[in-house]
Amino acid sequence: MRKPLVSAVLLAALTLAGCASAPPRAATSAPAATVAADDNLNAVLWVQRSAEYRANAVSIYRAAAARLDQALADPEWDALAPAERAEAGPATGLPPAVIVDIDETVLDNSPYQARLVANGGEYDEASWAQWVEERQARPVPGALEFARAAHARGVTLVYLSNRAAHLGEATLTNLRAAGFPAADDGVFLGLGTHVAGCEQQGSEKRCRRLLAGRQYRVLMQFGDQLGDFVEVVANTPQARAALLEGHRDWFGERWWMLANPTYGSWEPALFNNAWSEPREARRQRKREALILDDK
Repeated sequence: MRKPLVSAVLLAALTLAGCASAPPRAATSAPAATVAADDNLNAVLWVQRSAEYRANAVSIYRAAAARLDQALADPEWDALAPAERAEAGPATGLPPAVIVDIDETVLDNSPYQARLVANGGEYDEASWAQWVEERQARPVPGALEFARAAHARGVTLVYLSNRAAHLGEATLTNLRAAGFPAADDGVFLGLGTHVAGCEQQGSEKRCRRLLAGRQYRVLMQFGDQLGDFVEVVANTPQARAALLEGHRDWFGERWWMLANPTYGSWEPALFNNAWSEPREARRQRKREALILDDK
């Protein structure tokens, strides 16, 4: 945009007026402290401050609640992927349940992410466990209303989470304090839960989904990552895209994805899952993954 021409006289007058109206700066004042840029700043602020995030989450849960009666009435309705249902066994006659991930699906941990941004830190197990023990996470918008609607219809909520099993007591206390139904401790299936006849692969949730499928007819699943719904064997962008394409029809009917721009397995897929690399090296890989044209 072109700048308008201003006469020297007018410019000088404007400059003097600006100086006269500006408060004097203290001679001893220091420049504002600089904070290193953080990849997660906008993402965390979006979750915490935007009306759009809240509208997105409420929309997902409201749409899912509208399907609950249909799911209950259809004895063939099941939300386990067909291969996992076949392995778990038939759902006929089993009580209904909904599987929900916890973090960024029913509980909002953005204060923990905000602390990392403010302090220039990265996730680590010790600081995460400390946050969980605070038991202060609040419900994701819309999640509590959906949970209550499901509970009122006799549907059990199964909390299938990669929070470590030893954090179960703090997690259930937080969930109950927030108003989520959790009748007994068995509805929390944390990382490290033993599942007979199934070998756990890292943090994959397949074995625990099978355990839930042995006990319940699963009406719906909720999560913020693909691995909350189906096993991710190869964590590459191409394999993840193929998984989505293969299960596209499940989303918005039996599988419900919550938006989470702050973290997730999508991120390491961009730098070959090499968390051991320095932070700046990982950041450079992410820069290289940016799409600069539509070719």
